[in-house]
Amino acid sequence: MSNAPRPTAALALAGTVLAGLLAATAPAEAGKLFVTNERDHNMTVLDSDSLKVLATVKTGRRPRGLIASPDNKLIYICASDDNRVEVYDPNDYKLIRTLPSGPDPELFVLHPSGNPLYIANEDDALVTIVDTQSGQVLGEIPVGVEPEGMGISPDGKVLVNTSETTSMAHFIDTSTKQIVENVLVDTRPRVAQFTPDGKYTWVSAEVGGTVSIIENAKHEVVKKLNFEIPGVNAEAIQPVGIRISKDGSTAFVALGPANRVAVVDVKTFEIKKYLLVGQRVWQLAFSPDEKTLYTTNGNSNDVSIIDVASMKVTKSVAVGRGPWGVVAIP
Repeated sequence: MSNAPRPTAALALAGTVLAGLLAATAPAEAGKLFVTNERDHNMTVLDSDSLKVLATVKTGRRPRGLIASPDNKLIYICASDDNRVEVYDPNDYKLIRTLPSGPDPELFVLHPSGNPLYIANEDDALVTIVDTQSGQVLGEIPVGVEPEGMGISPDGKVLVNTSETTSMAHFIDTSTKQIVENVLVDTRPRVAQFTPDGKYTWVSAEVGGTVSIIENAKHEVVKKLNFEIPGVNAEAIQPVGIRISKDGSTAFVALGPANRVAVVDVKTFEIKKYLLVGQRVWQLAFSPDEKTLYTTNGNSNDVSIIDVASMKVTKSVAVGRGPWGVVAIP
């Protein structure tokens, strides 16, 4: 038997406390930013803190729509010219599997539970429903011509699809898979975004130059936002991406070739300011803590970084050619 002195309870406790302090002060792993580049057929992965490129991942042809699973363990991409959805591991960036999508998928949305996936098929005037685990097609919902935007209510009960040529927002009951109402909006609607309370849907119209705000209970447009930017032609103001803060106070609208992001008070519908970003700003994504907003700028081939607290653009970061979709994970 060893005669070495045994550590006292106090020393053991001190060691435990020290280990806890070291763990608490250890730097947290940085988040990641994923960007699809439709003209390079790849995806750029950035470190959210340093904004350095971590990887360039080859994808299917013309990657556009991009989302993360609710638990941030999967990254989904619409490989539009390959007519499929690709699923990637966000840690090693490997392709895990592909899912059927129908022809020319552009945008999609996951049920809040993470399954199923609802995909807009631009060439077939259909919304395809796919089980993310089995890959089985669960159904197809006929909608208007050139379906594009996909939004889903916070409770997952209502799906909204926008059809570009029909200029409508189609409200779909996810339990019956049936359209319950069609709401006319402005020309070439692109994105549908629910407010966090589920009471309204914001729909951007690229050619119409407006955002229609639909009261979901009545399926009525209660407000249309028009944008006027000094020195910018009205034809260049083409709303596309929309993001609304989790507290429901502020909305951000990407205005395409106007190279601006509009900041809108959600309660009063007042346009607070316009932020100058890169060329042809298309889609938007918040950081998980919503302190930062990222924009994809398709013609300047970069991502603009917006500090939400100060409402200022702090920098831009070069990515691939034709950046389209963007998502951030912790």
